[in-house]
Amino acid sequence: MQNPDLKNLSNLLLATVFISTSGVLGKYIALPTEIIIWFRASLAMVFLYVYCTYKKIDLRIYSKKEYLPFFMSGVFMAAHWVTYFYALKLANVALGILSLYTFPMLTALLEPFFFKMKFDPIYIALGLLILAGVSFLVPEFNLESTQVKGILFGVFSALCYAIRILILKKHVANYNGTMLMFYQTVIITVLLLPTLFFMDLSGLQSQFPFLLLLALLTTAVGHSLMLHSLKFFSATTTTIISSLQPIFGIGLAVFFLNENPNFNTYLGGGLILITVVIESVRSKK
Repeated sequence: MQNPDLKNLSNLLLATVFISTSGVLGKYIALPTEIIIWFRASLAMVFLYVYCTYKKIDLRIYSKKEYLPFFMSGVFMAAHWVTYFYALKLANVALGILSLYTFPMLTALLEPFFFKMKFDPIYIALGLLILAGVSFLVPEFNLESTQVKGILFGVFSALCYAIRILILKKHVANYNGTMLMFYQTVIITVLLLPTLFFMDLSGLQSQFPFLLLLALLTTAVGHSLMLHSLKFFSATTTTIISSLQPIFGIGLAVFFLNENPNFNTYLGGGLILITVVIESVRSKK
């Protein structure tokens, strides 16, 4: 008989691996970024609606005051996905993922502006550690460099993701996580619908299986498993294990795309991930 704790941990690790595939797929799919994100959102929307219907998850929004937070969280999620995929295409999977992983620190820095709480000076030290990590990722700060542009897109994507998390936490924390994800995919689908009319769709047929994989495996299954895991683990434990995403993502990029990070990438990435773990453990205490 399988140990339930081991099963739950396996599900969390599996969710982390599935979500980590976004880097490889985002880099590999040969379509404009906005088109990729539209199909990711629209297909995931269908999968999530079917899942919510099957599980009888309530899709009602109970207060009109929450319409705006729902909408804004979807807008920031769209900006997060689009800019992250730009980061992947401009730089490489390792730099894209690691620059995105500045989001836990950005969330902590922005939290006092969203909630009535005192700013903790330790965030200055942790922020400097993050900056040191990012500086190692940048070979030289030249705005003409595609790698530098990719890292800047990745950090901006992290900022959008952090704001989205704080909006959800402040306004709509009592709703089911899968229901929230469903509405966000609806909003992203509507926002990016115009891109279908003026962007290049050639090659869509050959790329569609990978879009389906991105929507089903990475988005619908990966995020649903991650949300399910929160029932069995603390948010801190989940965050720490989720910090394996860059490691899994870089490993997948080495295997499938033959992208081998240099020493500075490992060093900078190590500093960023150390900061994430320190903040996760510290916040629990």
